[in-house]
Amino acid sequence: MNLFEAIPDEELPGRPLAERMRPKTLEEYAGQQHILGPGKPLRLAMERDQLGSIILWGPPGVGKTSLASLIARMTSSEFLPFSAVMSGIKEIKEVMATAEKMRRMGKRTLVFIDEIHRFNKAQQDAFLPYVEKGDIILIGATTENPSFEVNSALLSRARVYSLQPLSSEDIVTLLNRALLELGKKAAPDLLEQMAVLANGDARAAYNILELAAAGPDEQISQQAVEDTMQRKTLLYDKSGEQHFNLVSALHKSVRSSDPDAALYWLGRMMEAGEDRMYIARRLVRMAVEEIGMADPRAMEQAIAGMQTAHFLGIPEGDQALAQVAVYLAIAPKSDACYRALNQVRADIQLKPAEPVPMHLRNASTKHMKAWGYGQGYQHAHNFENAVTAMECLPPSLVGTRYYVPTNRGVEKRVAERLEELRRSKDSAT
Repeated sequence: MNLFEAIPDEELPGRPLAERMRPKTLEEYAGQQHILGPGKPLRLAMERDQLGSIILWGPPGVGKTSLASLIARMTSSEFLPFSAVMSGIKEIKEVMATAEKMRRMGKRTLVFIDEIHRFNKAQQDAFLPYVEKGDIILIGATTENPSFEVNSALLSRARVYSLQPLSSEDIVTLLNRALLELGKKAAPDLLEQMAVLANGDARAAYNILELAAAGPDEQISQQAVEDTMQRKTLLYDKSGEQHFNLVSALHKSVRSSDPDAALYWLGRMMEAGEDRMYIARRLVRMAVEEIGMADPRAMEQAIAGMQTAHFLGIPEGDQALAQVAVYLAIAPKSDACYRALNQVRADIQLKPAEPVPMHLRNASTKHMKAWGYGQGYQHAHNFENAVTAMECLPPSLVGTRYYVPTNRGVEKRVAERLEELRRSKDSAT
């Protein structure tokens, strides 16, 4: 293996589609607008040729290697790709010696280290002198958190840029370009399905397309994609009708206390490649809107499920989301809090916004106290059962009941407690 071999020419035959489709300009580069959009820090550094050493942190297939190559092109630097998997101290020293020679010849060297987190401390430290002397611009790529996997000394000399998974729209754009390269055609919904299956990974999307396009037909069929994936490709569009239909079916199954249906629609979303954190957010919303105070633990379970799914990832974390869906489906239901807040918002829009009553205002200064701030306030802990007759609503809303609990689950006890509180307030009058 030649450590100093540059990226092969894009026209060489036999190269994988993902390699042939690497962007040659920033305009062809997909995603990462938070750092590469007009006026964003990394783009400005590239355009002004003021780039220092950086760490590109992000999941597989989001363009870390492609971005490093583009940076080398835009800064007229020699590009030396370097694999942490294949190299040790000896190879590092060879590369650094070559970079030092190039600098003396007036050539700038960009050393790209793929999977830099695989280097141990000694190997990472070997780059430090050359980074400090300016012999190289170092670009490290990692899928792991640099705070844990990159030495602090090296990290302090490099700026970290976080790359995000590509959106389905970004991947569909890339696939349309690739179709021109392949001389093939595919229906828009099939490209969307490939993007969903790729789950933010452009390389995975290219691989699916290349295998599906291997047949003689100009038009790529859904069957070809299914044969490639060895699985059924479910019709799904993360921003279209199928997406919202399935979400609606899951939500309404939970509301209807049908755990089997909830599991089925949840599984359909998972198998179609839906973002697990989106599913988790929807389950949290169901816990709030459909269950509420009838089982206050439902929200805790939903948040715990979200954290577990994030921590474990796919597929293990899917079990946590399934458990939450079942819990929510069988829990007692109440939308009393949901309706109460909606009524509050309606009143705020329709009725005058009255000032806060004086007895509820905090007298922060002696002048405010003299003006009547806090006058008449009753501190609950100074009263029996910590209950006072003090009114806390504006005068025009006195006596309004926004929260009307049901008699289901825990909320039945909440209703009893509210009635007890109201009797105590009446007796304290």
